[in-house]
Amino acid sequence: MKKMMIWAGSLLMGMMTAALFIGCKDKEGKGGYVKVGLLHSLSGTMAISEIPVRDSELLAIKEINEAGGILGKKIKPVEVDGASDLATFAEKARKLITEDKVVTLFGCWTSASRKAVKPVVEELFSLLWYPVQYEGMEASPNIMYMGASPNQQVVPAIDYCAENFGKRMYLLGSDYIFPRTTNRIIKAQLGQLQGECVGETYVPMGHSDFTEIIAEILAEKPDTIINSLNGDSNVAFFKQLKEAGITADSIPVMSFSVSEEEISKIGVENIKNHLVAWNYYETTETDRNTKFVSDYKSEYGSDRVTGDPIEAGYIAVYMWAAACEKAGSFEVEDVRMAAKGLSFTAPEGTVTIDGSNQHLYKQVRIGKINDKGLIDEIWATPGAVKPDPYLSTYEWARGL
Repeated sequence: MKKMMIWAGSLLMGMMTAALFIGCKDKEGKGGYVKVGLLHSLSGTMAISEIPVRDSELLAIKEINEAGGILGKKIKPVEVDGASDLATFAEKARKLITEDKVVTLFGCWTSASRKAVKPVVEELFSLLWYPVQYEGMEASPNIMYMGASPNQQVVPAIDYCAENFGKRMYLLGSDYIFPRTTNRIIKAQLGQLQGECVGETYVPMGHSDFTEIIAEILAEKPDTIINSLNGDSNVAFFKQLKEAGITADSIPVMSFSVSEEEISKIGVENIKNHLVAWNYYETTETDRNTKFVSDYKSEYGSDRVTGDPIEAGYIAVYMWAAACEKAGSFEVEDVRMAAKGLSFTAPEGTVTIDGSNQHLYKQVRIGKINDKGLIDEIWATPGAVKPDPYLSTYEWARGL
């Protein structure tokens, strides 16, 4: 009871603080603006992935403003650089909320950066819209999860690899939360499939020398390499993999954090015909996506590409705006409650916020990288899959 009273008191203080910030913003009056925070790595190893997501959020803000804004106000983005550093992410999140007085945050990529921001938004009762697939095992009331949970990416990808290539898998990832937790899930799944993990290696963010790891892969001869490297490490890995004579025909790689933007940096010649698992590709065939791709390229250049996290960032801004309109308010709790069950016709198809865990229903798509640097869908679920961040519907995942 004492713990509940302390928690309730903290929640009330957070809501009062948030209400105070909202009140300050509302002094702009009708026809003024409402501030939102964009918190991404604009420098460092993760900039390769996060800058394009920031761009998609700015595109959504521009479109909403041109359509009249929200509740009579235009959206004013406040951009800060997380600099691929966890302490900086936490510091900048606090600054956005307490000094810049933003009503909500859009941002992060790595789970480590999200985990750094999570206690800040919970303490100050703000709301983070997170745009990237992740390892699950979380459902914070102060985070809206716009990317895939494990049952909407990792689990179906492993099933696909086991069925089409074999059950001996080598696990390679960056040394932080997402790869380590994801590989724990994969090893449990392989146990259920009677498969084998023939190797498991983690490297620091920004790592660029994969000579010894590739030698080990050549020695073990796995059926598939499961890749959860993040950021520019992928550029070095795929280049060195090709130089060692490993192609998609000999040992296919299934990647969880390589989208069209990363492919353009890796080089098509180094990654062609390898596999990825996401919920959206630039080539996804919907009317909404045709317009989204056209608008994104018109805004940022015909040589730019879209991709899953880019689209999820775009979704996040539109869903927040729709929740504000539905609530008739910018206050966090009003917006959070209005978002439950909210649907949006996104470039990937219709997505809906699950009111019980604040994740999206999303269709799963497995793709193969073509010689143009885009991704061809080769398998998909029949429709949107209910998010299951804790894998509670999988018997083999008990205890994870």
